[in-house]
Amino acid sequence: MKTIIEPFRIKSVEPIRMTTRAEREEKLKAASYNLFALKSEDVLIDLLTDSGTGAMSSEQWAAVMRGDESYAGSPSYYRFRDAVQALMPFEHIIPTHQGRAAEAILVSIFGGKGKLIPSNTHFDTTRGNIEASGAEASDLVIAEGKDPASLHPFKGNMDLEKLEAFLDTHGDAVPIVMITITNNAGGGQPVSLANLRAVSELAKKYGKPFIIDGCRFSENAWFIKQREEGQQQRDIRDIVRDCFSLADGMTMSAKKDAFGNIGGWIAFNDDSLAEQARVRLIQTEGFPTYGGLAGRDLEALAQGLQEITDEDYLRYRIRTNEYIIERLDAMGIPVVKPAGGHAVFVDAKRWLPHIDPLSYPAHTVACRLYEIGGIRSCEIGSVMFGRQTDGSEKPAAMELVRLAFPRRTYTQSHADYVVEAFEMLEAEKQSLTGFTITKEPKLMRHFTCEFAPLAG
Repeated sequence: MKTIIEPFRIKSVEPIRMTTRAEREEKLKAASYNLFALKSEDVLIDLLTDSGTGAMSSEQWAAVMRGDESYAGSPSYYRFRDAVQALMPFEHIIPTHQGRAAEAILVSIFGGKGKLIPSNTHFDTTRGNIEASGAEASDLVIAEGKDPASLHPFKGNMDLEKLEAFLDTHGDAVPIVMITITNNAGGGQPVSLANLRAVSELAKKYGKPFIIDGCRFSENAWFIKQREEGQQQRDIRDIVRDCFSLADGMTMSAKKDAFGNIGGWIAFNDDSLAEQARVRLIQTEGFPTYGGLAGRDLEALAQGLQEITDEDYLRYRIRTNEYIIERLDAMGIPVVKPAGGHAVFVDAKRWLPHIDPLSYPAHTVACRLYEIGGIRSCEIGSVMFGRQTDGSEKPAAMELVRLAFPRRTYTQSHADYVVEAFEMLEAEKQSLTGFTITKEPKLMRHFTCEFAPLAG
């Protein structure tokens, strides 16, 4: 069959409160034009993030009832640990309440003033945790990863020459080598298994632990199976195991590719690193067999890890993004290609060349998209990455609007509605003028800063 249907049936529904454009314009103004500040009940289609916003399966809800809430040594922890180790063969699996908590623990071990931490592209919370420690986050993605129009199949790859030069130049200042799969800030683009192997070999050559941020590991494995030579006949779970066998440790937001509404973990093979992580965990998260999670959450994640590698689900998941990208591309709206795993990314820099990057064209698109259709998206551009550690500001490499689709939540008609909203936005794009920031915190400003529209 040519039509790829949703590989699930709907058992429970949540109503959407319909609003008018006039209402939404008032709501956005009251939120100081920050989409994070909107109430979710005022959003029709919420594509702000795919993190923790997906629908759990009937088997996950059944697993919730098995949750054992013992403070220490709960059987729910051991089922969770075994489910993780079935995919990621690390010796020590340490749960956390979400991914940024795992990042904070990682940085408490490896960060600090004068340290330099390379990755393909650090995402916002990772970068924020690194910079808060006094360390510097360095992005070494391949050149194609900075070109939204490039059709390179693995635009999330690390630039190996730059990485080796970085390690050779900075030596002891580099405590670890990181990589994110898929590369969220770069358009949800995957990393090849060959690139992971090469990065792992370089890290070993220079004596650096290799850490994978594995939030969307299953989507990354799907792209490896589809695009990398010699991988087409392999099982997704085997590809996942190969990826993580190359690493010395990992961080994970289980709110992505574990079908969780909350949760995460940090994992190591080294006993000493695991001990340091557990001590920090007890200080900030909880005992090492619950790590800030209820037993029912651990059970839901254990079941979700079995479901996330289903190929029928992954085929449908990726095809949803491809469908929207094809429709937008046909309208002449510039998008990041090829399609990423978890989101559609619109290239606002090319779409709105009349708006200066430091007037935030991607944020401008996101705001108008909400006003037109009640669709909440996320800016990944100069609002998120423009403020530098020395206080200066410069344009980000790309000005992207991310429409991140929650897992198993929306249907084909929702996708068509999104496309229709973009049709309307295309017709009025020349009237958009940009924004200025009127208030911002010192770190990760995009979550809470306030904006004012520029005069036309």
